[in-house]
Amino acid sequence: MAKEIERKFLVAGGEWRKQVTRSMAFRQAYVASMEDRSVRVRIVDRRDATLTVKIGASALVRDEYEYAIPLEDAEELMHSAPGVVIEKTRHTVEHGGFTWEIDVFEGQYEGLVVAEVEMHDENADPDLPAWLGREVTGDRRFSNQSLAMDPQGDLTDVIQN
Repeated sequence: MAKEIERKFLVAGGEWRKQVTRSMAFRQAYVASMEDRSVRVRIVDRRDATLTVKIGASALVRDEYEYAIPLEDAEELMHSAPGVVIEKTRHTVEHGGFTWEIDVFEGQYEGLVVAEVEMHDENADPDLPAWLGREVTGDRRFSNQSLAMDPQGDLTDVIQN
């Protein structure tokens, strides 16, 4: 069993773009969604697919199980999932010994840019890059699960157009 330990921030500027080491196109949907658990299907770069189960009520730490699945199965699951399909490009940036993932959303959430940093332990204290905005760890409006399952959520105050 793997633990997911991460902090999440809005992105306040574009300086991070100069430091990108990798970019991937994501499409993802939630096959099942409850307050403390979810089952997600994800397709990366239109060729790799995973099914992920996340369990835990904490905003900072959750159990995570991820499995590769056939692309055709992922497409079928995505078409039958409730809510909306999340579309985004994930860019990877190395900063201060940590890997930051910057998600630039498309489709319904175009203009939303969120950065996450995964940590090996809850007490890690990553150096925060200057391009970060306010921290939104624990703000359910910014979880991909909430974005997919509650597409009416109001994010107009943070979407950059």
